[in-house]
Amino acid sequence: MSERHAARSRGAAFALAVLAAALAGCAAVGPDFVAPASPALESYTAADPVSLDAGSTETSQHLTRGAALAPSWWELFASHDLDAVVALGLAESPILQTARADVAQAEDLLAAARGGRYPHVELAATAARGSAASARTSGVTNSASVGPTLSFALDTFGATARRIEQAEAVVEYQRAQFDGSVLALTSGIVLQTLALASALEQTRAVQDIIAADQRNLELVRISATAGKSAGLDVLTAESQLAGDRALLPPLLEQAGTARHALAVLIGKSSSEWMPPEQDFGVLALPPDLPFVLPSELVHRRPDIAAAEAQLHVSNASIGIATAQLYPAVTLAASWTAASVGGTLFGNPASVWDIAASVVAPVFNGGTLRAQRAAAIDAYAAQLGVYRQTVLQAFGQVADALQSMEHDAMLVDAQRKALDAAQATLDLTRQSFEAGQASFLQIIEAQRLYEQARLGYVRAKAQRYLDTVQLIVALGGAAPVPPPR
Repeated sequence: MSERHAARSRGAAFALAVLAAALAGCAAVGPDFVAPASPALESYTAADPVSLDAGSTETSQHLTRGAALAPSWWELFASHDLDAVVALGLAESPILQTARADVAQAEDLLAAARGGRYPHVELAATAARGSAASARTSGVTNSASVGPTLSFALDTFGATARRIEQAEAVVEYQRAQFDGSVLALTSGIVLQTLALASALEQTRAVQDIIAADQRNLELVRISATAGKSAGLDVLTAESQLAGDRALLPPLLEQAGTARHALAVLIGKSSSEWMPPEQDFGVLALPPDLPFVLPSELVHRRPDIAAAEAQLHVSNASIGIATAQLYPAVTLAASWTAASVGGTLFGNPASVWDIAASVVAPVFNGGTLRAQRAAAIDAYAAQLGVYRQTVLQAFGQVADALQSMEHDAMLVDAQRKALDAAQATLDLTRQSFEAGQASFLQIIEAQRLYEQARLGYVRAKAQRYLDTVQLIVALGGAAPVPPPR
């Protein structure tokens, strides 16, 4: 072996030894992330309900603690039309397209961060042609060089490792955001479908009331023609009919707004797609609902998962800022084949070198330590955000539970009021036809029935809506993975 080759081998061995020693001594500075502990709570309210009874004629609902919610939770409402609209939204919604792209971007940035673990190799080549003149020589000179350059920044204090950790946390954040987008989309479709069903049900109720008003008007006109009723009764009947007709346009507007909102959710315009008409006779109220305990809720809600991922990002930032306080070590090696005055590979000269550089902060006016302190403060602020997110989640579940309790009570009361109002109206009409009641009594009975009919429809719709709100508050489910 020539002396040149021996020197080259000794240099390479020395570089490898330095690299091995540096890698063996790598340690990530800064705190390791520890996820906040799950709360040791067993309930959301002073006494969480187990059964929600709305009377003998209505569906009772039961909450099963610890039961799992099916991924396609909207199927609990037993409507094939609703299932089809949700499936269309999951396939076509721009909201999910954006969320998928955000996940893909975060994964690409993670791959870029992981590239910092490996050496970087570059190939450089130059070629030049020029003239030179002196007292002894003159003419044209050709020169060329080509060779690879290798550089490797040792992660001695874990800055690269913390950057990778931070990028991984960003991926988890974007995945939680995707899950939240799925939950927001599916719940939005279900809620707007229920709003449409409620508006249509109220519209039918008002149309029935208007039809009854028209019968009353005909009845009182006949009575007035026969001299049994005064003209004032006719005016009163006409006024009642006009007032009840005024209830119809706002309900038609509500139905139209719900249709347009559904079109937007699935990524269509209202001119090219119309949702199927839903009816509370088709939509089933889920009788059995899974109930997630507080200790499990923090692992199911997308917003809590996103807040925890952001907390992890802030924690990794502390490690990155801490690593900046320590020296940075870089290894570099290069080999160049060069030729001057001839062809490149005819008789090239070979040049190689191996170097190690260390850059250590000496004085920077306190900038690096201030940056680390700022990272610690950012973590403390994000910890507050996480805790507030958890508290808000618990509050939303508590509100939904309370609403569902009151909904069951209200539906029971409204159903009884509707039955009583219907019986009163029937008897009053019979009495009027027999000449034992005045028309004003019919009008009053009709008004009570109108209020009871609309109140029952609204209470029933609200029970459906609050059921969805409870499912959403409990975290729902994310049935669609975020593919690239």
